[in-house]
Amino acid sequence: MKKIFAALAGLPALLIFPLLTSDALAAEYDPLAPTPRMPDGRPNFGPVEDGLGMWGRGSGPMVAGAYYPPPEEVPFKPWARALYDYRQETLAKDDPHARCAPPGGPRQFAVPFGLQIVQAPHMNKIFILSGGSTRPWREIHMNSEHPEYINPAYFGHSVGHWEGDTLVVDTIGFNERFWVHREGYPHTESLHLVERISRPRMDSLRYQITIDDPGAYTASWSTEWTKTWDPGIEFIEYFCQDNNIDQFHMMGNESLVR
Repeated sequence: MKKIFAALAGLPALLIFPLLTSDALAAEYDPLAPTPRMPDGRPNFGPVEDGLGMWGRGSGPMVAGAYYPPPEEVPFKPWARALYDYRQETLAKDDPHARCAPPGGPRQFAVPFGLQIVQAPHMNKIFILSGGSTRPWREIHMNSEHPEYINPAYFGHSVGHWEGDTLVVDTIGFNERFWVHREGYPHTESLHLVERISRPRMDSLRYQITIDDPGAYTASWSTEWTKTWDPGIEFIEYFCQDNNIDQFHMMGNESLVR
């Protein structure tokens, strides 16, 4: 122990202070603490005093801890099931996300490198920022309505409102240029997504979705998973387009793609 303190004594104070501060923050962080609050009393879905942290993996078994029901429990229309089966047989080689397309719809909560939620009451908006992919961001227009015309987009047009401590987000206007999740469940421009987001305690973000797409499914269906807060860290600089070699590895099942 004396040797450790002697070594620290030889370091400039500016180098020692960040180490001690990081240890102090880690020691103070309580994952079971109550839900942090904004000044207006609403749940805070983002960082607290230190301004650090992001939502990391989820509790499910899929990429980034997502959870979706198995295909036998999903009410596919015949063409949608056939397309899903093809994507499975070809090992998801055509996934647009591997080619740097934004993770549209619920896929934003099911990709690596985490996400942050930034609440801006003065703008009447909430922003969801992706740590990976093309570093895309999405706007939720609070207490608003969808416009009469929406140009189809990866994130569609989202409006939100609070039901107690739960943020309810209604989104329409999606394009068809992304996959709902890594396994390849399809969708159409008719997709209507309802998300319910809550933070029951400091380290947990509960994410519930209902997918209603009469173009691809015979009935609406739902799922949910919980994401875990990673304290004391920031997004790394990551841009999918920078030296993206992943796309050249997406070869699929060679016997089916010749």
